[in-house]
Amino acid sequence: MNQKNKNTKISIYKTIMTIIATAIITSVITTVWIYGRASLKSTESAIGDAVKSSSLAAKLSLIKGKIDQEYIGDIDENSLIDGAIKGYVSGLNDVYSEYLTEDEMSSFSEDIEGEFVGIGVYITKDTENNLIVVYGTIQNSPAQEAGLKTGDIITSVDGVECNGDNYDTITNDIKGKEGTKVSIGILRNGEELNFEIERKKVAVEHVTSQILENDIGYINISSFEGNVSEEFENAFDNLESQGITSLIIDIRNNGGGIVDESLAIAELMTDKGQTLLIESNKNGEEEVIKSEKDKKIDMPIVLLVNEYSASASEILAGILKEDVENVTLIGNTTYGKGVIQALYKFTDGSGLKLTTNEYFTPNHNKINKIGIEPDIKIDDYIYTGTLDLEKDTQLKRAIEELK
Repeated sequence: MNQKNKNTKISIYKTIMTIIATAIITSVITTVWIYGRASLKSTESAIGDAVKSSSLAAKLSLIKGKIDQEYIGDIDENSLIDGAIKGYVSGLNDVYSEYLTEDEMSSFSEDIEGEFVGIGVYITKDTENNLIVVYGTIQNSPAQEAGLKTGDIITSVDGVECNGDNYDTITNDIKGKEGTKVSIGILRNGEELNFEIERKKVAVEHVTSQILENDIGYINISSFEGNVSEEFENAFDNLESQGITSLIIDIRNNGGGIVDESLAIAELMTDKGQTLLIESNKNGEEEVIKSEKDKKIDMPIVLLVNEYSASASEILAGILKEDVENVTLIGNTTYGKGVIQALYKFTDGSGLKLTTNEYFTPNHNKINKIGIEPDIKIDDYIYTGTLDLEKDTQLKRAIEELK
């Protein structure tokens, strides 16, 4: 970190990349580098920079004057400031860049740490159809227990209709105090449904594992948040001690998380010195990130992916597909999110998430808006987020591949 910048403060977070879940838990497919890679400007410095833009400052001053002099309603100055900044950032027309209020930043932090009060549903925005879509639920969460499923379209919250235009505010609409209830309207296969769900404290279980037939180990990674790489390694060690000879890693419906966690898992399966990730900034300058550890896992591997595998999931998929010989990708083409956001936390608790880099696979293949093609593509499948050896055709194909 640049010691000359007196306004720079150290982030308490790690390098993160999403789909990151917000406090319901809602996912915003995004990629963020923070800790040691992005300096955090203070709010005072940010305001100072803004004042230098005379046209912006002059117009805001004019509007503020008119509001103060003539507006007949109550004025909340903090709300006006937050709204102005949100509007300014949204003018970038970048779905991944956004200004976060103090409350939103706090919720974002809870998601990274992996424990929050909410209903435990992952959502994403279908930009093509302007819809809010459920792409997964947290294991044993109120949302899963109530019956919300992947592919459900959220049409209302507490009786108020919503669509993709409400994506930035839907988190606040759904979250609330522990023990209170929220009504979620759903469209599923043309049928309108309604779920009344009680908000509870939800602890995110990032990794689950078990042994399948023929000594095949199975590890599911729901997101790359928290200390998931340590959880993954512990799960593998436990499976290995029970004699597994091959491994299925399931990152379907995994919208991303922390970049460093994804890279740490990849390092377990790659040789020291291999290229893991290539980043390119605004000026086209590239940084190549390489493995710094010796390979630990050396056995046949199947990586399961689908259209909801995004961001950090695609980083792992790209590495395993191009760097590791004994890996087979099975499933659908991944989401196609290959840009990185820097997260800036200001001294008043608010923050800015800003797209600053694009990333590429080890062979310099583009991911953004393209995705990663599996080696074996299976489009006709059923995956609910839980293990189903009868109906899950992608999982069944993975088992056959490893037999």
